[in-house]
Amino acid sequence: MKISNFFAVDERLEKLDGEIRNRCTPLFEAIDRTTEYNQLKVLSAFIQNGASEAAMTGSTGYGYDDRGREILEHIMAQAMGAEDALIRHQFVSGTHTLTVALFGVLRPGDTILCLTGRPYDTILGVFGIDRKTDGSLADFGVRYEEVPLTESGVPDETAIREKLKTKSYKMAYIQRSRGYSTRPSLTVEVIEKLCGIVKEQSPQTIVMVDNCYGEFTEEREPCEVGADLVAGSLIKNPGGGIAPTGGYIAGKHALVEQCAARMTCPGVGREVGATLGHTRELTMGLFSAPHVVGEALKTAVYAAALFEELGFAVTPRFDEKRGDIIQCVTLGTREGLIAFCKGMQSGAPMDSFVSPEPAPMPGYDDDVIMAAGAFTLGASIELSADGPLRPPFAAWMQGGLHFHSAHAGVLLAAQKMLEAGEITVK
Repeated sequence: MKISNFFAVDERLEKLDGEIRNRCTPLFEAIDRTTEYNQLKVLSAFIQNGASEAAMTGSTGYGYDDRGREILEHIMAQAMGAEDALIRHQFVSGTHTLTVALFGVLRPGDTILCLTGRPYDTILGVFGIDRKTDGSLADFGVRYEEVPLTESGVPDETAIREKLKTKSYKMAYIQRSRGYSTRPSLTVEVIEKLCGIVKEQSPQTIVMVDNCYGEFTEEREPCEVGADLVAGSLIKNPGGGIAPTGGYIAGKHALVEQCAARMTCPGVGREVGATLGHTRELTMGLFSAPHVVGEALKTAVYAAALFEELGFAVTPRFDEKRGDIIQCVTLGTREGLIAFCKGMQSGAPMDSFVSPEPAPMPGYDDDVIMAAGAFTLGASIELSADGPLRPPFAAWMQGGLHFHSAHAGVLLAAQKMLEAGEITVK
């Protein structure tokens, strides 16, 4: 099959495409093994918790006694290896979900220690660092500290140990994914080591993991290796490209209950929240998630191999172990980043005719360009790429519901860069 039967792709790129796909075959086989494990794990959770058609009718008003919502939360907890979980369409984003978890557990006078350096742009305002935001944790008397990453971009275990000896921290916060940085994402193995350090030095400290982009990329989840609380977005991995919105929180039962009291109100907690017919989408999305994450991982591996062959720095490299679905490609120039995103958009199933342009975005200090031709607005489990217009002009690419279509979007990104004079192909 030739991609040029459907898209205008330079024959040199088409030839390179075949070589790259052959190079990736052993890695794809490894991804398939992880996908099968996670798919069977989720299937088992569905069966053991009695998922049924009758439970997916949804509720209105206060949403009391919503059996489908209860079953789905049991399934989510089991899939995450946790005691308990909340999974709701009322969470508007991953940042909102994380915020509910943080405000649910932290109290005035508490101190939070971030173990993974400066966190993602949109969460800075939640902590109240780097910018003044009304209603931040800082406004409520919660103090923030962090341990910088090492020069190689990994958590500084020695510094973390020393920091934990200095005072009592209510929470140790771990950001699994890289955000808009080129540091490595954290594998579950690394998270396990960090949890061990925290519990050894300060057993009472709560370990919370921002799990966005990481779900189902490995056979284990953070709660299975010592994390007390995790949170993420349903328009990323665990929504499987079907959930139209929402988020989840999972972890120790007592902590999830505290989060539920903040999600709605104290004294009511998880007992309310009409599902309004969304239970079916959230349930189908969770069931599809392991397979869709596998397709996104294949797309990321392919993109890394292709752009490394074209001479660009990529992280992770195509054959490195991955802790999330994100692929960073350092393009080096403003023009290269813009061309990359324009090409990616042109290969999207929705809004392919749109030409993305850099623009200001809420929560970011720099203009951001975003290629996001998705069925669900902003769904980064679907093929997308974005990046701030600042050096090193890197694109952070993620998603891909189906490798066979997503890889075409990646190839069209290279094609657009070729047309713009930003790459050369032998």
